[in-house]
Amino acid sequence: MAEIERESMEYDVVIVGAGPAGLSAAIRLKQLDADLNVVVLEKGSEVGAHILSGAVLDPVGLDALMPDWREKGAPITTEVTEDRFMVLGPQGSLKIPTWPMPPLLNNHGNYIVSMGNVCRWMAEQAEALGVEIFPGMSCSELVYGENGEVKGVVAGEFGISKDGTKGAGYEPGMELHGKYVFLAEGVRGSLSKMAIAQYGLDAASDVQKYGLGMKEIWEVKPENHKLGQVTHTMGWPLGSNAGGGSFMYHAENNQVYLGFVVHLNYTNPHVFPYMEFQRFKHHPEIAKVLEGGKRVAYGARAITEGGFQSMPKACFPGGAMLGCSVGLVNVPRIKGNHNAMLSGKAAAEHAYAAIQEGRSGDELTGYDKELRDGPVGEDLKKVRNVKPMWSKYGLTASLVGGGVDMWAATILGRPLFGTISHGKTDAEATEPAKRHKPIDYPRPDGKISFDRLTNVSFSGTNHEEDQPTHLKLKDADLPTHVHLPKFAGPSQRYCPAGVYEFVKAEDGSDKFQINGQNCVHCKTCDIKDPLQNIVWTVPQGGDGPNYPNM
Repeated sequence: MAEIERESMEYDVVIVGAGPAGLSAAIRLKQLDADLNVVVLEKGSEVGAHILSGAVLDPVGLDALMPDWREKGAPITTEVTEDRFMVLGPQGSLKIPTWPMPPLLNNHGNYIVSMGNVCRWMAEQAEALGVEIFPGMSCSELVYGENGEVKGVVAGEFGISKDGTKGAGYEPGMELHGKYVFLAEGVRGSLSKMAIAQYGLDAASDVQKYGLGMKEIWEVKPENHKLGQVTHTMGWPLGSNAGGGSFMYHAENNQVYLGFVVHLNYTNPHVFPYMEFQRFKHHPEIAKVLEGGKRVAYGARAITEGGFQSMPKACFPGGAMLGCSVGLVNVPRIKGNHNAMLSGKAAAEHAYAAIQEGRSGDELTGYDKELRDGPVGEDLKKVRNVKPMWSKYGLTASLVGGGVDMWAATILGRPLFGTISHGKTDAEATEPAKRHKPIDYPRPDGKISFDRLTNVSFSGTNHEEDQPTHLKLKDADLPTHVHLPKFAGPSQRYCPAGVYEFVKAEDGSDKFQINGQNCVHCKTCDIKDPLQNIVWTVPQGGDGPNYPNM
């Protein structure tokens, strides 16, 4: 829609995404110069509505950004009191002692938090400094300048009808221009994908890898609650079907944050990540905590797992990518929020220096260098072989070999095994269904385990129905002609919200149905589709999940 005339607004820095990375950048810019014009655009209905994370927060990022966060009343109060690591079997468990583990896996001094609430608090701090924050503003396009640089984004387009025409209440949105544009959209952001493709930012990096993280919040009986306890598990029920594991964090108010991560490089298209999560909750170690309690929230999101070797170039002409847009999760630690904050702070400092020099629209190469050589890079370099070891050699090899490798990196300053490549993308890893047996999953009992659609109702998800689906097919025939016969229709299983299903048409033929209203914006379909036929794009602003305190 290049012919559409839009009004424009000028800023010093335009930031897409009000997560920990984007808000850290906004805060740091205003700390450096109160007169800078900074805007943050958030597609969720409010700040925090689309934030989902475990989360155990390493405060190193916040310490660097706002050393007085405690005095300012940050909602970060539940310090970790106990670390537990377990390998699960079908009925029993093996507790792994923490003393032989590298120090970087120790959660001493970290906090169990709701990152949604942390981001809401950070937004308050940013607004107090003069940052403009606009929620409900989806950013659908990059705007390019005369020299091919990114000079802004299109935000706030509303009112396109389901048939693609402009409805009666159509609003074209605005172009927001900046000397620099920061993309802090989270995992697999649509604008970040455009920037990576436009400028070849991933030309020198390994393939990116992903996991699907699903989370429920439970209110449990007081006698089952242990404030500050952190539990991580591996093994059952995934076994050899897929890599992954779980977390269980005991937060305040008798709440437990329960999560399950499935690595998306699994080969068997019959794997049903959501049902693996539901089955996991019936393990005696988990069920004894949940029994008598109630689930109060559900959500899901993809997680970047490629690590240091998969980081694309983080700067491009006119801007930079921050946080999970680059892929800064430390997989063994199951942490990325601290690195997201550090990336936002670093990007802000380099943009500020450039603006002071009268620059704009160029590449912030110093930011990319700091990301790799500074605290973020040091955090990720030490653990860069754990994920590819797990993918290639299995759980046991990852525990032993990965542990040795991390110890070597801690003591010697470099991993023992150099840098191991990931190999295939997660989409390419999917094998034809005929090579694998279907998996029989037990039916949810409605007390501890639940069907997908019931759980999605606990995510607060809502989409305006009279708009084109934001889930695009490159080829409308591939789902029924290839995906179903060759791969047994994996989209009906890998989606944690029941968006995709195969139904019978009146003539008895198979029909691919997209229930876009259910989408929780996890991006798994954009990642795992075997032929990369599904493209996730932003719906109109304010749509999607409305997480209260994920």
